[in-house]
Amino acid sequence: MLILEVENLEAIQNEASGPTSLLSSEWTNGLQSEQGVKENHSYYWGNEPTILSSNSSPEGFTTGTGHELYVSTILPAFESAKREIIFVTCFWTAPIALRHFSDILLTLSRLRYRRFPGAGKLRVRLCFSSRSFRQKLYHTSSPNGYIYPPSQWELELGLPMPGLLYGLDLQVKSIFVLPFSVMHPKFIIIDRERALLPSCNLSHESWLECCISLTGPIVSSLFQFWRAFWGHDGFSVMDEFAVPPGSSSKPSCPAVLLPSPYHRFPLFRPLLSPPPPPPTPLNTMLLHLLSTAKRSVFFLTPNLTSPPLLSAIIAALANGISITIITNRYMMVAEQLLTAGTITELCIWRLLRKYRILVSRSRKSESTAEAGNPKVGRLKVGYFIGDSEKHEDESASGLFRKSHVKCTLVDGGGDKDGNGAVVVLGSGNMDRASWFTSQELGVAIEDPAVVRDVWRQLNKRLESRVEGYYGWEKERR
Repeated sequence: MLILEVENLEAIQNEASGPTSLLSSEWTNGLQSEQGVKENHSYYWGNEPTILSSNSSPEGFTTGTGHELYVSTILPAFESAKREIIFVTCFWTAPIALRHFSDILLTLSRLRYRRFPGAGKLRVRLCFSSRSFRQKLYHTSSPNGYIYPPSQWELELGLPMPGLLYGLDLQVKSIFVLPFSVMHPKFIIIDRERALLPSCNLSHESWLECCISLTGPIVSSLFQFWRAFWGHDGFSVMDEFAVPPGSSSKPSCPAVLLPSPYHRFPLFRPLLSPPPPPPTPLNTMLLHLLSTAKRSVFFLTPNLTSPPLLSAIIAALANGISITIITNRYMMVAEQLLTAGTITELCIWRLLRKYRILVSRSRKSESTAEAGNPKVGRLKVGYFIGDSEKHEDESASGLFRKSHVKCTLVDGGGDKDGNGAVVVLGSGNMDRASWFTSQELGVAIEDPAVVRDVWRQLNKRLESRVEGYYGWEKERR
């Protein structure tokens, strides 16, 4: 049985409507509302949100543990760098991954002048947000962050001694804003030509993760985002250099970069109705996709506690859209309670209660179809089945205690021309923290072949790893 019943991606559906694009400029309407302008006016996309839209040539999508992705995909990409490496992660805590990380930096330094005589040092910028509770507690709340002097690289960060990195122009910066605002994005830019967006941190957890590699104009958009937030205030000026036109053999497709700035105060209103989410590009796009989907939306998310998203899911179901949700049980419960005041399991229970009411009301009306009202969409909820918790080795292959993938798939095979098949990947969870407080970054890609590849690889990993909690053939009650 296929776990991800998004759509039959082998057979493109025939619909009466003509070609449509879910990534058309209509999604920016929420950014141009009064609240949207207030939220976004100070950012580089504030006056012209359409600059976030571009094209991309996806080079590949991979899955595995974080350690596997670093060894097989991320660190090998470092070796291809000729001028510059920009590395951004949220958590910096993994001893084994750090050893591999340090080894590749030593190799790049040692071989720099042999591989590129007269080219100067390889520019490397390492950026992260969280290293330990103590580091966050005493971290400056200035958005300029903290630049680590070379004297702290080895003892504080686990990097090689500065004297061994003579071939690198290396700087390290961290940004964290109390009380909850972590900078959650994870991405790597190589020579401003290629970008990787993994779901994993540089941390030790044995979780299911994913990584997508991109080339094309979307990489320039990603560099602009990095430079606007990280590349100033003490980070040495990054000089411009000509980026050669892309030579990817992969076809280009529409893509949108989706930043979501951090917010220092979480807007808790426990005795009142939930506040609307900040109309950031990422939040706005996800709500737009839910409201404009034609058949189905699939969520694979570590947690699900965002009230605006849960309300939008119910609205989509009422409009006849089928929704599939796969998430985790008991993942980072203390963090959920601290940042959301609830947990995923309770939010799922409330979602199912509202859905049953919705279905009951629909069944009571015998003339639903004649009245022109859509039938209620099908809801499926599953929990990821992790491997035994005795496996704590971050280098263990194919063992996943939890799923840390953040993926949204919309409308599977698209319309008859293949338009409308969208995947959103990145750092954003479907929880309250990602929607209200932490900085996030996503990318939306519209291409049925990319959606098909993502779907197949995730389906392979999730086969026999999902407990069908609601809506599956063997429904748990």
